[in-house]
Amino acid sequence: MSDWLPFLIYAFFAAVIPATMIMGSFLFATRPTSRTKQRMIPFESGVSDGPPAQDRRFTVSFYLTAMLFILFDIEIVFLYPLAIQLDALGWFGLIEFLTFIAILLVAYVYVWKKGALEWH
Repeated sequence: MSDWLPFLIYAFFAAVIPATMIMGSFLFATRPTSRTKQRMIPFESGVSDGPPAQDRRFTVSFYLTAMLFILFDIEIVFLYPLAIQLDALGWFGLIEFLTFIAILLVAYVYVWKKGALEWH
């Protein structure tokens, strides 16, 4: 039983935390007023945007920013295992780590200079 105890504790918290969040959202959520019910307006973060526009389009910079976020986020995922095993890899791992960081920095500076991170 002692081998299963950490798994059972983890499973308990994995079930209780989402269930608590869902129950809390039902208990503490604000109820829509009759005005928002009548017009069926999307209501988000306390700001009413008005009636939804069917053909409202996003600019290209929105998609570019999203793709850059995903790109740099995925590269962080590759850094984590390398950082964990850095001691076992020795000098080779350190050189690979620094090379990867240098490539990331060059890409980040390039994107920054192109103005892709500016929001218009």
